[in-house]
Amino acid sequence: MEHKALIVQSDLTLLMDVHSPGAEDARKDIIPFCELIRSPEHIHTYRISPLSLWNAASSGITEQDILQRLTRHSRYEIPQTVSFTVQELIGRYGAVILKPYEDSQLYELTFKTERIAREVLTRSELKGLLLFSGGRTFIRRYDRGEIKIRLIKAGYPVDDVIPLMKGKHVSIEMKSQTSQGMPLTIRDYQKEASDALLGDLGGGSGYGTIVLPCGSGKTVVAMEIMRRLKTTTLILTTNVAAVHQWISEIDDKLTVSSSQEPEEAVIGEYTGMRKEIRDITVCTYQVLTYRKDKEGPFIHLDKIREYNWGLIIFDEVHMLPAPVFKVTSEMQSSFRVGLTATLVREDRREDEVFTLVGPKRYDVPWSELEKKGWIAQAECVEIRIPLPFDAELPYAVAGKREKYRIASENVRKIDIVKQLVANHHDDFILVIGQYISQLKKIAKELDAPLITGSTTNAKRDELYQAFRDGKVQVLVVSKVANFAIDLPDASCAIQVSGAFGSRQEEAQRLGRILRPKQRDSHFYSLVTRFSNEEEFAANRQKFLSEQGYQYRMEVWD
Repeated sequence: MEHKALIVQSDLTLLMDVHSPGAEDARKDIIPFCELIRSPEHIHTYRISPLSLWNAASSGITEQDILQRLTRHSRYEIPQTVSFTVQELIGRYGAVILKPYEDSQLYELTFKTERIAREVLTRSELKGLLLFSGGRTFIRRYDRGEIKIRLIKAGYPVDDVIPLMKGKHVSIEMKSQTSQGMPLTIRDYQKEASDALLGDLGGGSGYGTIVLPCGSGKTVVAMEIMRRLKTTTLILTTNVAAVHQWISEIDDKLTVSSSQEPEEAVIGEYTGMRKEIRDITVCTYQVLTYRKDKEGPFIHLDKIREYNWGLIIFDEVHMLPAPVFKVTSEMQSSFRVGLTATLVREDRREDEVFTLVGPKRYDVPWSELEKKGWIAQAECVEIRIPLPFDAELPYAVAGKREKYRIASENVRKIDIVKQLVANHHDDFILVIGQYISQLKKIAKELDAPLITGSTTNAKRDELYQAFRDGKVQVLVVSKVANFAIDLPDASCAIQVSGAFGSRQEEAQRLGRILRPKQRDSHFYSLVTRFSNEEEFAANRQKFLSEQGYQYRMEVWD
């Protein structure tokens, strides 16, 4: 039994001995229905959760498959509570089915058993959404997303079998090489991710979320899906710089044409600066959710929604703003794909991403791609720094939030940043922080350009391009650079402050330096010693620790 890698515990956690000969086979077998919680040096911890089981069920994995895999790899007998819980939870997927109906304005809800029907139909939160006729249950077409959200929160994920609409045909082909003359090939895992969503040319489910590390080419996966579907596509992303980056990538890697007049562009930008709707349109979440006041209408939403989209791509889907859930809930007839490096959401709305965009269809550990050379090897270092004497009393009497800011803006961090920049004189360096006043001081000391939310989009694009071209070696950036910015030569990141304990932000910031390159990458996190910044830093690091990254600790006096 010692060669078996797993210990299955009654609290639904699985302990894996990574030194066991069967560890790699066990990991591959359990990852479709488990979540990785911790991965230190010797024992990795996984957890079975309702969402992980429903993800598995949506991919065709059954209760018998799960129990057989656990039995195959477990050193000891599977606890009865685990078998019972797996049976109870996984059985809820498909217990409620949403089907098409002859009346195009209605959809029909059906139930696996009479007991489940009674349980669902009497729930008060569904009042006003359900219609009844002739002993059958219906919903209005426009309530499709809303009913799915409410039912998953009630513990009944809906199996939505209504066929997806492909939209108008658009001729999309992948180029054989980029504009720089580099051969353009689809990596094995990028093809696997596309297959997981679409199957054979759209024969799969057609909706879901793809989880891949930063720097591994999620954009290429999206473009491969676009190539296969050849349909009108709406791409939603985080900011204007990301919009321009998407358009540049599409121009670089795809050949696109349509039935529009030749003089009309096929790719449109829908942002605060330009309002173009084309067969392929790239839009920011911000402009989609813009309204003049809290009670006012979403000004651009109706205009975007009216177009016949065959495919919607949600870039950085873990960042999906709450108002966009409304948009997504009303666009359920399109093929949909969410792209992310982590499904961690600090607001715990992962179940809504599962319901509206789609379940996780593909995931691969960061360490696996690092071993194969598809993303850079990264050294993570946390540097602990004491507070200056004159800041100790203000820190002691401050409230929790103010304590965090005092610790984050520790002036001693500036000298350490300068030393690290000097140590990495051959690297392209990002200095990343939360507080603008702190970043301004650092930029001035380094004589480096600064990008914040108030930097114009044109200036941001100019500075990012200068960094890519090697004309700027050090960039000081606020949280606007956390997401969807491709800076392939960045090899060193220095984090001086962050958004409290955000695991999502930590992963994204490391991701800025994970594009493969000739040298290893370095990620430094500066933390004030004996302060609550240490506590927040520990929480921030959890996701990366789960992916196998280890933080080396240093104390600078």
